[in-house]
Amino acid sequence: MEYVTFGKTGCRVSRLGFGGAVAGLKNYLHSYDPGSEESKKSVYQALETALELGITYFDTAPGYGEGASESMFGEVLGGTAPPKIFLATKCSPTGYDGVIRSVEESLKRLRRDRIDLLQIHGSSYTDENVRDLLGPHGMVEAMEKMKKEGLIRFIGFSSEDNNRGLYDLMNSGRFDEVQLCYNFIFQHPYEPSRPFGSLYEAEKNQLGIAAMRAPTSGTFQRWIKMIRPDDTFDYNRALIQFVFSNPLVDVVLAGMRSAARVRQNVEIAEDMSGRIDLEAVHGRYV
Repeated sequence: MEYVTFGKTGCRVSRLGFGGAVAGLKNYLHSYDPGSEESKKSVYQALETALELGITYFDTAPGYGEGASESMFGEVLGGTAPPKIFLATKCSPTGYDGVIRSVEESLKRLRRDRIDLLQIHGSSYTDENVRDLLGPHGMVEAMEKMKKEGLIRFIGFSSEDNNRGLYDLMNSGRFDEVQLCYNFIFQHPYEPSRPFGSLYEAEKNQLGIAAMRAPTSGTFQRWIKMIRPDDTFDYNRALIQFVFSNPLVDVVLAGMRSAARVRQNVEIAEDMSGRIDLEAVHGRYV
């Protein structure tokens, strides 16, 4: 397993991260019920296999199935402390008191005394959102308070955008990490021929960088089926390796509901021969 230093946190984490969205969301990408015993057992086995194979970065959120994903993580990871794992969860944008309540509930579901990384669970941030989050008695102030109290070690936020709000949050100096949507289809955070993009800005701010939706959440595969209905090639390996090939990405998150999927993704992550030269991919002249 490949390990990296996760930005200014200084923590060593696995480059392959265990994404918890697929564990808690019903019918996300495929037919799936997180409330069934069969599903829970499969996720438990996936988490146990991830631990055995050296994955240390685990990412979840209360919003993944109204706490279902966090509860599954807690069943397996509750008694596992750093440095064996680095556990990240989230809190939807809310007020000062709402953050504190959310963390208290997450700690119970995760069966832990402390969260390694608490992230604002965001999608796109307007200028007003940013002012509210960073303002007096706002969400970030509550996160910083809990950081000082030792309930959380680091704070960050997630975004699927590449707008001014994202840059303002990264440049505020108040975060340790950012989770961005970056993959073969959604390459907006990284344009190396300029160079330009939020990945560069995150690196400049020494933030830990986690990339979500590495296999494109099925977008690329659906497109292929539209233009080549008979195509049976498994593009999953190439899509994940594309994100691993970006030197600015610390952690590549992949959703995993089964032990078999964990083993497949670990094998991909450990196959250095599958990495590509992104500079050459973006080249326009010969």
